[in-house]
Amino acid sequence: MRQIKGYHAHIYYDAGTIGQARALCEQAAQRFALTMGRMHERPVGPHPDWSCQLAFGPELLGDVLPWLALNRKGLVVFLHPDTGDDLLDHTEHAIWMGAVRPLDLSIF
Repeated sequence: MRQIKGYHAHIYYDAGTIGQARALCEQAAQRFALTMGRMHERPVGPHPDWSCQLAFGPELLGDVLPWLALNRKGLVVFLHPDTGDDLLDHTEHAIWMGAVRPLDLSIF
């Protein structure tokens, strides 16, 4: 079994929900020992929508995942482990909350 080094939760939003997404990410960063990335106002990497990344250790998954599920208020959350295999982490190992969005996997 691959070792999971950490997790990334990508919060997706648009111009109409950027404030809601920022508040969610900031609340998560205050509540948990995680790193909040930048609020991107364009697609970045494989992500098809604007997004913000929350990065955290495997020991926090049991706390962060249910908190996001209960507090995302309709925002799409794409969560995946970091095992070192980006393609598998973004496909087979991925967890979606809300609508599944098409990723640009050509970068892997």
